[in-house]
Amino acid sequence: MAGPKPGSTIQIQSYKHNGQLHRVWERSTILKGTSNLVIGANDKTLVTESDGRTWITREPAICYFHSKYWFNIIGMLRTDGIYYYCNISSPFVYEDNAVKYIDYDLDVKVFPDMTYVLLDEDEYELHRQQMSYPEVLDRILKNNINYLIQWVRQRKGPFSPEFIDQWYERYLTYR
Repeated sequence: MAGPKPGSTIQIQSYKHNGQLHRVWERSTILKGTSNLVIGANDKTLVTESDGRTWITREPAICYFHSKYWFNIIGMLRTDGIYYYCNISSPFVYEDNAVKYIDYDLDVKVFPDMTYVLLDEDEYELHRQQMSYPEVLDRILKNNINYLIQWVRQRKGPFSPEFIDQWYERYLTYR
């Protein structure tokens, strides 16, 4: 699987475990694309929900996807600092000019001071039962939450102080 080319524009597509399309981000600019890693950026991007509702993102965001990890990370640049929204998800695939992943409901929100909160545990439990997630998947997802939290605590990858700023500067060269 080849990755998208830097400077190209792609969609980001989120699915549910049952294969149903969940959410689509219409346009993201690729900053780095390999078979294992995609870093993209968007700002004021149209997002379409599975029920047809739409909304537009409010601030610039740097998106981090990896083919090895069961999470993706969105760093949002706000006036009072960088906020992170981390989706517990399948590793990404790149096909048909889109980054695609399965969203497993659990999310970790990280604040500028690097405190964090785990969100949507009730929704995860409901979907785990409705869609019969296998026990091994439940273990993988919970292990990856722990791994993600280690990254936050260690300021690793997208959580390092300069990561989002450096990639945002690169994004500005494509605008």
